[in-house]
Amino acid sequence: MGNIETAVALCAVGAEKVTSNELRKLDIKVEDSLYGRVRFRTDTAGLYRALMGLRAADRVLLEAAFFKAEDFDALFEGAGAAAWERIVPKGMGLKVVKVRTNRSRLKAETTIQSMVHKAAAQRLCGKYKTSRLPEDGKTAEMRVYIEKDTVSLLVDLSGEPLFKRGYRSEGGIAPLRETTAAAMLLLSGWKRKFPLYDPFCGSGTILIEAAMYAWDMAPGLGRNFAMEDLLIADHKIEQAVREELRGKIDFERLVRIAGSDEDARSVSIASSNIARLRDIAEGKTPQKGIRSLSQDKKKEIMTLKTAPMRETSAPFSDAGFLVTNPPYGKRLGDQAQAEETYREMGNIGQRFPGWKLALITDHSGFETFFGKKADSCREISNGAIPSYFYQFDVL
Repeated sequence: MGNIETAVALCAVGAEKVTSNELRKLDIKVEDSLYGRVRFRTDTAGLYRALMGLRAADRVLLEAAFFKAEDFDALFEGAGAAAWERIVPKGMGLKVVKVRTNRSRLKAETTIQSMVHKAAAQRLCGKYKTSRLPEDGKTAEMRVYIEKDTVSLLVDLSGEPLFKRGYRSEGGIAPLRETTAAAMLLLSGWKRKFPLYDPFCGSGTILIEAAMYAWDMAPGLGRNFAMEDLLIADHKIEQAVREELRGKIDFERLVRIAGSDEDARSVSIASSNIARLRDIAEGKTPQKGIRSLSQDKKKEIMTLKTAPMRETSAPFSDAGFLVTNPPYGKRLGDQAQAEETYREMGNIGQRFPGWKLALITDHSGFETFFGKKADSCREISNGAIPSYFYQFDVL
């Protein structure tokens, strides 16, 4: 359906493997991956499927050009040779919003930004017979990545980042990114047949991402994308993909998901976010503000309660997964308090015997305070904060 395109999914460094696996499950061919980017090839339907269906990716970008450039002349020539007129419509502006260069001769990011924009603008002005591109109104946003002297010019198809699913109008204190929460779940190995509990649920992000995964609900169903304004858009294909993905949602699956937080307002926000998620799943416009599901629907999805972590216990008879985002210093500003929380977590295995634990924190010494060495630890980013993802196979 449509031309075969090369595109890139941006994700947290550390989430490349799960993003690649997600693309393959969407029947999309993965080309390669490197430092928070996964390159893939697909048709127009596949682009929409990636935008709506990827859980751990922050953006999807169309690759407008891919070429070698060891100097600025080659950069200008390569950028000017790209067929911008098949992507950017007449009357739309073009802006280079980010430049990244690594292990390359071209290093001056401001100059790279200027040269690429000038070359692309010259081509578009020549094709559309105008003297300059518009500076007001809709703008196509572009990113430039240069790795080992190879240039990739990428046009953003997402618009707002993909972690903005639409279900969260309030995030509580220091919320976890939705895409990071999804990456945690995928990395942890949790499947819907296992119980899941989050003892620091906050605004419910991990629990909600788990519910979407369990239902086979594509996370981008409730939103629009920048691709809709570009020439590669096809609204019939987009609608067909939306209907295809919505048809896969299965609310009847047994899902054992529960969570708690000591802050009553956070639990209330989590309940409101769950209600908005159900609205999106049913094709309704999600309502803002504090609200709640009917008691029947709440039972269908998950159980929430207000309780400190030290008073929680396993809510299901069989062992499952604890996946959580405990409060930590850089997010909440009190490192000593965070370390005391980690100490308190040290006996959580007594209340959740046989459960697995997966958590994210910015503290490289978490294991010291927790009192047990993790079975695995990898670096992963939660927004701008470099963090560590710890996994304990059995508590």
